[in-house]
Amino acid sequence: MSKILLLEDDMSLINGLSFAFQKQGHEPHIARTLKEADALWTDGTYDLLVLDVSLPDGSGFTFCKKVRLTSMVPIIFLTASDEETSIIMGLDIGGDDYLTKPFKLGVLVSRINALLRRANSFHAPDTELQSNGIRVLLLQGQAFKNGELLDLTAAEYKLLCLFMRNPNVVLTKEQILNKLWDCDGNYIDNSTLTVYMRRLRMKIEDHPGDPKMILTVRRMGYKWNVIS
Repeated sequence: MSKILLLEDDMSLINGLSFAFQKQGHEPHIARTLKEADALWTDGTYDLLVLDVSLPDGSGFTFCKKVRLTSMVPIIFLTASDEETSIIMGLDIGGDDYLTKPFKLGVLVSRINALLRRANSFHAPDTELQSNGIRVLLLQGQAFKNGELLDLTAAEYKLLCLFMRNPNVVLTKEQILNKLWDCDGNYIDNSTLTVYMRRLRMKIEDHPGDPKMILTVRRMGYKWNVIS
């Protein structure tokens, strides 16, 4: 299921688009103003944005510029203007596609699906890791929990990636230590690993004292538990 942020102030259009998105298996999230969109937006939360250009408190172009500072999420503009200069501006600031009103819902849905297919093919397994509400963007070196950026040290980030690349597999302490080095290139010992494990759990687990993602396997090591 793809999450779509729809920034649109026309309620009749919102209702029609929401129904069409849900029918396609997508999950729409609605904002009617730039202020509402700013409150909803977090990089990594949405798979695609549909932005109306004319809004009560500004322009969808403004929101696009903000998004493009941190994200390459696909963006489609909706507008009542078919002027060439407006279309060019939308594409130049980072839009991926552009539809003028009125438009057929089927056309918009087809373009959305095409952009999602393109984005999914780009985010191949070697560029992204995802499970348990944790998403790691390997090219950017960033990790998110439920869409919120995690403040990880270099060692914690490497440790998280190691676990997520080996789901439901018990990794011995020796295996982990052989892969994990601190940010200065120094070898990490057993006691330091314990500290890193505790800190990582504090940042990703809902209840660090009762971890559900990174499990301790007695006398063996640790396991990244994929929660169904």
